[in-house]
Amino acid sequence: MLEGGLVLNTVSFHLHLLSKAINADKFPFTKMVIDKELTEKEYNALFQLLRRLDEDLKIQKSEGLLDFTSLLIHFAGMLNWKLSLHETIYALKDEGHYPELMAALMRILRTIHD
Repeated sequence: MLEGGLVLNTVSFHLHLLSKAINADKFPFTKMVIDKELTEKEYNALFQLLRRLDEDLKIQKSEGLLDFTSLLIHFAGMLNWKLSLHETIYALKDEGHYPELMAALMRILRTIHD
C-alpha cells in the first residue's frame, strides 16, 4: 500500500505522461487543462462562463448587435489566471466548444491585432 504523498506523486506523474500522449492537434484544450493543472472546480467555472457568454451572444445577435467586444472583455476578465486568453480561445475552437462564440471572439482578436 502506498502512502498518501507517494500516491499523489504517482498520480501526478501518470497525468504528466498522459498529457504528453494526448494529441495536441485533436485535443488542445484538454491538453491545456492538464498542463495548466486546472482543478475540476476551475474547469466547471470556465464552462459555466462559456454557457453564459454563449447565451449573451445569442441575445445580442437577436437584438441586432454587431459588435461583441463586451463578450471578449467579460471573458478575458473572468478567465482563470492559469490560462492565456488567445491560447484558450483557439484551443476551445479547435475542440469544437461553443463554435459560434469562439468564432466571434476570434474575429475581435484578429481585428485588434490587425
